[in-house]
Amino acid sequence: MKADDVIDKAQFVGGAATLVSDVRSIILEARAGAIRSVDAHRVAMYWKIGQRIVEEEQGGKARAQYGAGVITSLARELQPEFGSGFSTRQLHQARQFYLRYPIVNALRSQLNWSQYRLLTRIDDPDKREFYELEACRNHWNGRELERQVNASLFERLLLSSDKQAVMEVARQERLPQTPAEIIKDPMVLEFLGLKPEAEYYERDLEGALIDHLQEFLLELGNGFAFIARQQRITLEDDEFFVDLVFYNRLLRCFVLVDLKTHKLTHQDLGQLQMYVNYFDREERAEGENPTIGILLCADKNDALVRYSLPADNTTILASEYQLYLPSEDQFLAVMQKEIAAVENIQKFPGEASVSQTTPPA
Repeated sequence: MKADDVIDKAQFVGGAATLVSDVRSIILEARAGAIRSVDAHRVAMYWKIGQRIVEEEQGGKARAQYGAGVITSLARELQPEFGSGFSTRQLHQARQFYLRYPIVNALRSQLNWSQYRLLTRIDDPDKREFYELEACRNHWNGRELERQVNASLFERLLLSSDKQAVMEVARQERLPQTPAEIIKDPMVLEFLGLKPEAEYYERDLEGALIDHLQEFLLELGNGFAFIARQQRITLEDDEFFVDLVFYNRLLRCFVLVDLKTHKLTHQDLGQLQMYVNYFDREERAEGENPTIGILLCADKNDALVRYSLPADNTTILASEYQLYLPSEDQFLAVMQKEIAAVENIQKFPGEASVSQTTPPA
């Protein structure tokens, strides 16, 4: 084979690889567009069905008894022809969807019908808007949205901030002002698959978090980027290792996560404070905000946290983790505990300082 033939063949192979890559991108983009188009038409279809059902209920006056009869009769006619997507339950959801979102132009093209079905079940309009905005901003799929709702993301943020602040950040009317507006306590780590009653080491928890890094970033919240695992700090002849290092682009600072599978101690807080001091003095660039340290622990004593840290502390946070999705009763108990702690601090302001700032609305 001539040298020119070898060159031509090599060029063809290289060009073919580029061609295949380009055509593959075109196909995948077209498929994604087709799926989005189908989802948008499906959402619009159920909205129109809901509108028509409500209109049938005597000029839009939603009388439940009459409406139930309309939906049952409609499902009896439609389901044999069009399938389970037009069952009584689905038609009830379409009706409720229209009542929740009466302005069709307010519907978001990023959300599909399964996501809207979930949002429609949320009574609180602020809570519903919060999940709607977060789902769009973070490109959550249906499963991720359902997980965040079931994990009480909105309520957990309210434990450390008021509703107005949470909604302003969700609407992107302002950036978070304090770590507590982003970092949650407790954190829910049910995706790790670890049994709550099992004994395991910190390295096991760390390894599980790395194996499920995408889910952990989802739980951490907006703006987090993973930087390092077991980052070494050398102080003269002594070596220390920070379990997990992140950067948050909204807060513009490093976020250090120290993992403890036992109940938090004041020694743990002191060690994390040393890590934070090191990053502030050696790693933080000009214009970046002070480093945040999170002690992620199995259990904590809130009074110990307050008395171990300076009164004006804003950079060291202690957060319990849970290895299961809490039930509504369990979460209400957590909220009542946190509210009582905040009320106690407000009653005796000179004796304590909060590690997570303000009470819920």
